[in-house]
Amino acid sequence: MATYKQPCIHCGEFVERDARLCPRCQSRSPFGYQCPSCLKPVEKGQAICSGCGRSLYVLCPNCGSETFAAERCDVCGQGMMIQCTNPRCGELQFFENTTCTACGKKIKIKDRR
Repeated sequence: MATYKQPCIHCGEFVERDARLCPRCQSRSPFGYQCPSCLKPVEKGQAICSGCGRSLYVLCPNCGSETFAAERCDVCGQGMMIQCTNPRCGELQFFENTTCTACGKKIKIKDRR
């Protein structure tokens, strides 16, 4: 059975439609952007999430520049994700999240950037 691939929005690599990770650039959202708090699909350039009201522009923890809330800073290119502190989870989370979107546990402040 033939499957159709879609290009990753970050690097252009053609990826299986059901993929959760781009094999080339390692993006966890190869087909679109998601709100880091509620995971609702959002568009780049959107000011706030229509699902939870969260601001989608933040100050990068690495360079301090204003950037869209995504996996990497638009200005410096550094990652803005941290690992969930729950040893059974370990999923990558947006650096400002206080609760893991995968397991629901609180993310300990001492482990943030």
